[in-house]
Amino acid sequence: KKKRDRFNGLTEEDVLKRTVPDLLSHNLDIIIIGSCPGLTAAYLGHHYAGPGNHFWKCLYLSGLIPEPMNASDDYKLKQYGIGFTNFVARCTKGSVEFSRREIKEGIESLTEKIQMYKPKIAVFNGKGIYEVFCNHKNFYIGKQPETFPSTNTVVYVMPSSSARCSQLPRASDKVPFFVALRKLRDHLLGCLPHLEEGEVVF
Repeated sequence: KKKRDRFNGLTEEDVLKRTVPDLLSHNLDIIIIGSCPGLTAAYLGHHYAGPGNHFWKCLYLSGLIPEPMNASDDYKLKQYGIGFTNFVARCTKGSVEFSRREIKEGIESLTEKIQMYKPKIAVFNGKGIYEVFCNHKNFYIGKQPETFPSTNTVVYVMPSSSARCSQLPRASDKVPFFVALRKLRDHLLGCLPHLEEGEVVF
């Protein structure tokens, strides 16, 4: 059986050396923080490009963006107040592969970015990556009680948008967390005057 050429002649080792550039600017409503680029994202150079990732579908279904988009549109999201970064820049198969040095550098780098760009909300796309960042597991999904260190940025944690998130295998299972994020954003922008804590904490 012939092996499928996933990366147009490149080996997996070649792809693992690639990174996906941050898409950040000042005055963003939301910065989405991924753990690290997956193979497809690294190969294409766009955020959440994996065929099984529900990120783009959930973004549209929740009303966070007004039209369906995909990974090749990631740079356009700044016009909707959304930016992207990763905790670790190198492509890996997930946070289990991070070295202690990468974790330390990831925390420092992410803290610098959030303190510099000051988004309204810092969104950790995956419970696991927030665990790595805060070094404990004692937190709820959704809006966190404390802001991001030394900023007024609200911290929001949601389950990973990856299809490998076994508790939430379908896009529809993840949409409520994106809807809550939209409500939180709208509340902070003043478009949604009243917001119950239970609407944004799970």
